[in-house]
Amino acid sequence: MNTRIKDAFFTALIAGVLALPLAGARTIDGAEGLTVEWHLVDVGVAALLIFLGRLLLGLIADGKAKWIAPLAFVAGIVAAYLPFPSQFLKSVAMLGAFVLAARAAFTLLRRADIFNAMLVKLPHRPLAKNLAVISAILILFTLVFPFTPLASRYALDVAIMVMTYIMLAWGLNITVGYAGLLDLGYAGFYALGAYSYALLAQNFGLSFWEALPISGGIAALAAFLLGFPVLRLRGDYFAIVTLGFGEIVRLVLINWTKLTNGPNGISGIPRPTFVGLEFARDAAESRKSFHGFFSLEFDPLQRVIFLYYLILLLALLVGWFSAKLRRLPIGRAWEAFREDEVACAALGINRSRVKLAAYALGATVAGLAGAFFATRQGFISPESFTFTESATMLAIVILGGIGHPLGIVFAAVFIVGMPELFRDLEQYRMLAFGAGMVLIMLWRPGGMMAVREPTVKLPKTA
Repeated sequence: MNTRIKDAFFTALIAGVLALPLAGARTIDGAEGLTVEWHLVDVGVAALLIFLGRLLLGLIADGKAKWIAPLAFVAGIVAAYLPFPSQFLKSVAMLGAFVLAARAAFTLLRRADIFNAMLVKLPHRPLAKNLAVISAILILFTLVFPFTPLASRYALDVAIMVMTYIMLAWGLNITVGYAGLLDLGYAGFYALGAYSYALLAQNFGLSFWEALPISGGIAALAAFLLGFPVLRLRGDYFAIVTLGFGEIVRLVLINWTKLTNGPNGISGIPRPTFVGLEFARDAAESRKSFHGFFSLEFDPLQRVIFLYYLILLLALLVGWFSAKLRRLPIGRAWEAFREDEVACAALGINRSRVKLAAYALGATVAGLAGAFFATRQGFISPESFTFTESATMLAIVILGGIGHPLGIVFAAVFIVGMPELFRDLEQYRMLAFGAGMVLIMLWRPGGMMAVREPTVKLPKTA
């Protein structure tokens, strides 16, 4: 018991010291200048919660889960009625108590061997069938989501942003997950697609549907020109080159003011149309507007719903295409190169062609997503394509489970959607997001879905 108390005390002490500059002080720009507002009570309460949580976790490991499970559950309910310095700490106390109760209950059930008895009675289902069912449920939910009570304008905007990152991560998954090429400059192809559509639409009058394949082709051409000489590099050296490429694209966009308008960006980018029908109240002819053609009352949400289904269609096509590629000979060659490049080269497989195909296809997807981003925003600037974007896409691929398309979906919802979920927590929002990331790493260190169905299965022998 004394050992557990000491461990909990030092854990809380370290957490309190680290939290002091992060959450214990807040700068306020007032009439008298910049002042510091201290929140020491918040830090003290947070340290106390960490002390109790660490102590109870240790006692659960020592076999005292029987009385901790009901105690933690009751504590979670009581915490809802106790005064806390902030709503964030109250939420953390309640959530922590319920997590401890669940952990204790799970420990009791595992020791009672109840789970093994339940698993014996359940019919065995192959992994591929389970993933197919989960995928079908997710697709059905996304199809009907705009017409549910949850679909506010804000929720639809967040969903569009999440699906854009899912599409980007699926494209990056071809390069990183399948072929094993660490690309740190993926945002460069994303920017090329966005600027290609914006310039083609404004200077040549091309519509979104006409410029969409051209944007993807320009990104693929850039990947080919870059990849042809540098794909002979391996590991960290290749990653450094791609990182440099992403930064070069951003700096060119900033400094080539005659073409890209420099840091001011490009505004007034045309919106996409539905088979020629515009989503505008003041269309030139009412029959050329979406609401006029279908005799509907104008609603700004109509354009948002159209963008939602547009990115859903693009993302599903990319997901279906990448899944099919994995089962083709080129996909099996990518995965073989990822595991052992020397052995594959010894078998006579052309390394340059195989890796160049993965790099160009991933860039094509980024170009398509960039074109959609430009038409959705109506304005783009170089600041939208920094290294942070590349890091976010790579984090989604790694957190979801490298090479696992469905895991990428869950990771994108977590990384992109979770900060929006905690937006009401203000300055504690990113702290909550960081805590969630740590929990995921502890729970699933190999990614949310680290187990993948084999590409090729050998026939069963008698």
